Amino acid sequence: MKRRIEMLTIDGLTIEYSVVGTGEPILVMHGGHSNCREEFGYEVLVENSYMMITPSRPGYGGTSKEIGESLSLACEYYSKLLEHLHIDKVHLVAISAGGPSGIHFAATHPHQVQSLILQSAVTKEWLTPKDIEYKAAKVIFRPNVEKYTWKMISMMNNAFPSFIFQQMFPSFSKLKYKDATAKFHQNDVEAIRKMNNRQRSGEGFMIDLEQVNKVSEQELQAIKCPTLIMHSHHDGSVSLDHPYFAHEHISSSELSLLDTWGHLIWIGAAAGETNNRLLSFLKAQRLK
Repeated sequence: MKRRIEMLTIDGLTIEYSVVGTGEPILVMHGGHSNCREEFGYEVLVENSYMMITPSRPGYGGTSKEIGESLSLACEYYSKLLEHLHIDKVHLVAISAGGPSGIHFAATHPHQVQSLILQSAVTKEWLTPKDIEYKAAKVIFRPNVEKYTWKMISMMNNAFPSFIFQQMFPSFSKLKYKDATAKFHQNDVEAIRKMNNRQRSGEGFMIDLEQVNKVSEQELQAIKCPTLIMHSHHDGSVSLDHPYFAHEHISSSELSLLDTWGHLIWIGAAAGETNNRLLSFLKAQRLK
């Protein structure tokens, strides 16, 4: 895929973004440890004539951390990015820790959102200071350490791809490894290796940890556009409480629980189910 990466500076702050493909525009709020170079789920959408616009969220990639002072400020910058690109309305995809950003944007900028797709998304309280995952993340993904953490992970993954896949599996899935093997695809090990080579936390994940728990029921209830909530039955990163909570509070939503092996719903033997469900929804919500 040919990816164009640009920088847009507004009021002294910079937002980095990428554009892939041509066609109906999809704005992507990437997950944690990612940036505008995200790849999961893109190829099938580009092949079906969609244009993927992915800003690096605040603190990730080349986007100024100051834009992440609040979800409201960040969403103002996403809105200005669309104006800069002369795009009136988009389909909005929000992934994992990017869920709160997508929810806030859909709730506060309804005139710019044709439809919302939540994929493995955080939609309510997630990691808190009492959780061991939160405490660990505060250490290994803090800004002055994260580049060494990801360098070590990528080096190990490049040297021992199958071993690292098996070691990381429990963080993505509730299934036992031996019970999940039938749900794997032969390309999954390589997909994880590539993911770990492009991941960086920057200052973005620390911002995420502070903001992911600020989604309110009122924001979810304010969303009126057609919404597809996609989540794996076996997600070990973001529990099923999240899609059920969003479905309960977004009146225009439909819930699609998938049989993929875990959090990364774009890979595995059932990835085709993810793609078909998403394409069917998007085609029903075409921009006029």
